[in-house]
Amino acid sequence: MNKIVKLGLSICFVLTLLVGCSSSSDGKVVIYSNADEEAQNSIKKALDDNGYKDQYILQTFGTSELGGKIIAEGTNIEADLITMSSYYVDSAQKQNNMFVDLTFDKKTLNQNIPSYSTPLLSIEGTIILNTTLMQEKGLSKPTSIKDLAKPEYAGNISIVDMSGSSTGWLLVQSLISEYGEDEAKTILTGIMKNAGPHLESSGSGPIKKARAGEVAIAFGLRHQAVADKEKGLPIDYVDPSEGNFALVESIAVIKKEDEKVKKAMEMAECIVNKARTGILENYPITLYEGEKTDTNKVSAKTLNFNETLTVELLDKHLKLSNECKLLAQNN
Repeated sequence: MNKIVKLGLSICFVLTLLVGCSSSSDGKVVIYSNADEEAQNSIKKALDDNGYKDQYILQTFGTSELGGKIIAEGTNIEADLITMSSYYVDSAQKQNNMFVDLTFDKKTLNQNIPSYSTPLLSIEGTIILNTTLMQEKGLSKPTSIKDLAKPEYAGNISIVDMSGSSTGWLLVQSLISEYGEDEAKTILTGIMKNAGPHLESSGSGPIKKARAGEVAIAFGLRHQAVADKEKGLPIDYVDPSEGNFALVESIAVIKKEDEKVKKAMEMAECIVNKARTGILENYPITLYEGEKTDTNKVSAKTLNFNETLTVELLDKHLKLSNECKLLAQNN
């Protein structure tokens, strides 16, 4: 009986390998992305409308999960093309030399981008309000991220845990940049204490809780708050006095056999040239020459951290964030 079981398991293993090989060699370009749904839709539309329908597989991951995959797997990753937070792309290239130089023209506003990637979109964070709850609870409107540590907001706040999403890093960057690490740690501990069970692992988690009326105040992605307000939902936003820190997500082609690289490169060019119009409707920060956007949708104080963003810096700030989380839970 044991021999039969072992034989059955062996057959299953071989069949799994065969199915896997078949699915990975069917000629379709595999795209891994950490992009939100709005950006995914723009990517799909650009590819489908320009001759690539049914020629690709788009698979999405959380930023931390996909970041771990590209760092650990390098060129052995299944993907042929990725869209990902730029700091992860840069760190993966430094460690694994896994991306090829892009062969199409990139007329970016930032002239210092590397040869192996180009920007796809830029996201920025802000303070989000459920206006109905704010009024019902008699809460004053915060003007800064630091305000979120005030005792009056206890139980009424939702933020993102940066161990789950880079959206949380936007808040941490704001505090460290404005107040230094020591004071930032004190403020963040207070904010996390106020958030309590509303510390979310998803970048969209806080605004979902604000929409549902579970919290009055959230820190999340600015473009989502703008869209909700335009739809007439009881959602408003406050650009914090510390500024709206931003993260860029980029597109890169992974070193594979020549035919796969060629096709992935064509799709990357298509996404940059054709998807940006749709992307700008949701992520209104311009990245390329000649782009126009609704200035009312862009914050007046979009900022970048004063150090180059790397996985090493992410780990350093994550350590600080985790220390604050423990302090908040134990106080």
